[in-house]
Amino acid sequence: MIDIRLIRTNPELVKENIKKKFQDEKLTLVDEVTELDEQLRAAATEADSLRNQRNVSSKQIGALMAQGKKEEAEEAKKLVASIGPKLEELQAKETQLQEEIRKRMLVIPNIIDESVPIGKDDSENVEVERFGEPAVPDFEVPYHVEIMERLSGLDLDSARKTSGNGFYYLMGNIARLHSAILSYARDFMIGKGFTYCVPPFMIRSNVVTGVMSFAEMENMMYKIEGEDLYLIGTSEHSMIGKYIDTTLKKEQLPQTLTSYSSCFRKEVGAHGIEERGVYRVHQFEKQEMIVICEPEESMEWFKKLYSYTVEFFRTLDVPVRTLECCSGDLADLKVKSIDVEAWSPRQKKYFEVGSCSNLGDAQARRLGIRIKGEKGNYFAHTLNNTVVAPPRMLIAFLENNLNADGSVNIPEALRMYMGGLEKIQ
Repeated sequence: MIDIRLIRTNPELVKENIKKKFQDEKLTLVDEVTELDEQLRAAATEADSLRNQRNVSSKQIGALMAQGKKEEAEEAKKLVASIGPKLEELQAKETQLQEEIRKRMLVIPNIIDESVPIGKDDSENVEVERFGEPAVPDFEVPYHVEIMERLSGLDLDSARKTSGNGFYYLMGNIARLHSAILSYARDFMIGKGFTYCVPPFMIRSNVVTGVMSFAEMENMMYKIEGEDLYLIGTSEHSMIGKYIDTTLKKEQLPQTLTSYSSCFRKEVGAHGIEERGVYRVHQFEKQEMIVICEPEESMEWFKKLYSYTVEFFRTLDVPVRTLECCSGDLADLKVKSIDVEAWSPRQKKYFEVGSCSNLGDAQARRLGIRIKGEKGNYFAHTLNNTVVAPPRMLIAFLENNLNADGSVNIPEALRMYMGGLEKIQ
């Protein structure tokens, strides 16, 4: 959510930003907020005037009574009594106007960074850099489901019986590999100075609307029937929510946390073979990182965060590239975002395995996360980034570490988590 003062002082900038995101249907929201804000400030001014008038008249009553001017005192009492209903009416109007303004402000997109490339959708995202040589072996790389099943590591049929499409059983060494990757990711981030955290896997609606847009919530979140609780779609939601209505001292910053969680999402792709198997699922595990920092430090942290993911994947012998999201592909709360994509030898192309986002003060403004400064309090900046999200990462790992005989090499970094195992076969 942007600062309403920006709409008051520079509505054309806000409109231009909306156009850059190709959301012209939201342009009218700026004018609506401007009009509602004027009504709110007028109501507030009138209410302040009435309160002042009531205070002055209330003080006069005692003085008039002391002077024996009972009739004038009674008139003053009537005036004070008549102000009450008017104030109540104005307060109700203020509340209604504030709600209408907030409803629109939550939909107006955040101001994107000047460096963000302009484009309509993900087809216009821009490659930034490649890391590692994207090799294609001289043998056929099977579909990831086949690789896992040959190693007795995946059971989709049983999962369909117990839970439906979009769920899976990981078995044996593949399940162990899944856990090893997460354990390694945990220790990798602790080594970067992050504090490890296991957060709640359910959050209340005020946290949901604080961390994401309504459109994202509708498409992603599972709601617990009969309760004000949602299953998290990613752990940064509860991690950022941890700081709701919190004022941090400058010496407490930056806050750097890395979290493990299960994640739950409605969406499951239905088009093409790459949407089957364990690429898009309803439930998965994830290691995440979040940062809460000073506004002037957020871009520096942004670069650090996605570089950690690149480094992590390279230690597992997986070539990756970074891809900058264009304006039309940015979620409304984001200032800037970079995806990390892993190389698929089978598809001979890259696919997304993580995303790093700088949200400026948008989440902090919604959730009330402030920094106590020398000249007053101000909103913090928040960032989040995926360290690793198996089982999707398993696809990249298995394809890039597969041998011609169907066995899978275990890189040095993972062996201590796999009981010293050097190969799955």
